[in-house]
Amino acid sequence: MSRQWHTSEAQAARYADGSLPEPDAWSLEKHLESCAGCASRVSAAVRATAAGAVLTDVRAAVLAAAVPEVRVSRFARLLWAAGPAVRGAWSVALLVVAGAALLLGQFRGGPEARTLLLALAPVVPVAGVALSYGPHADPLHELAASTPGGGLRLALTRTAAVLAVSLPVLTLTGLLLPASGVPAAAAWLLPGLALTLATLTLAPLTGFRTASAVTAGGWLCAVLAPSPGEIGARLARCLDGAPAQSAWAAAAVLSALLLAARRTAYDRTN
Repeated sequence: MSRQWHTSEAQAARYADGSLPEPDAWSLEKHLESCAGCASRVSAAVRATAAGAVLTDVRAAVLAAAVPEVRVSRFARLLWAAGPAVRGAWSVALLVVAGAALLLGQFRGGPEARTLLLALAPVVPVAGVALSYGPHADPLHELAASTPGGGLRLALTRTAAVLAVSLPVLTLTGLLLPASGVPAAAAWLLPGLALTLATLTLAPLTGFRTASAVTAGGWLCAVLAPSPGEIGARLARCLDGAPAQSAWAAAAVLSALLLAARRTAYDRTN
């Protein structure tokens, strides 16, 4: 048959009721692969037969069964995406930092416990980000990074999971500790956010572990070195007051803007 032919209403009806000769039916089926108009005509003819009602019922049943499955699969994909961020060594480190601060506060009874917590809290989410993205964190990283939900989107999903766990745990721990002469329990939040965003911004250039070492190491050097005895005073300069918090907020905004501008770099991040 010529490629220019199209099926008629009568031929479509014969195909639908099964009376069309087999060679003609094969030819028609081949034609339907490339002709949307004829495919619609045949589909309408099939729906007009007794089998059409049965097919409609089957289609409705399949869709009804598939919708809950789709919802479950979306939730499962979200859990899978966030999973590496909240399991393994990082979760243990989070609990160790919070537990050590509480024990120190219980036995020493002074502000040293909150000082320790505020010195370490900003680097805890940074460590979580470093341990949650990349081949070292996920055996399926190469596959995940190549999907539409990979790259920066996956990194941000896991960063959000890290922050969702660490922020309430560390802030609540700080509220339970003595506060005499020490910055407030939530004073670390903006520095922690700024350091986390800075890590995400640097990661495409250096890798996640190197980027986290730079940002976390810089913070720890600033507050712990050279004389540990002055940690409280240095923390107060870094965290207390509107100027310090405004500077951290500006750093967080700048890092977020740079991250947005370089978002395509995550397509090449290992």
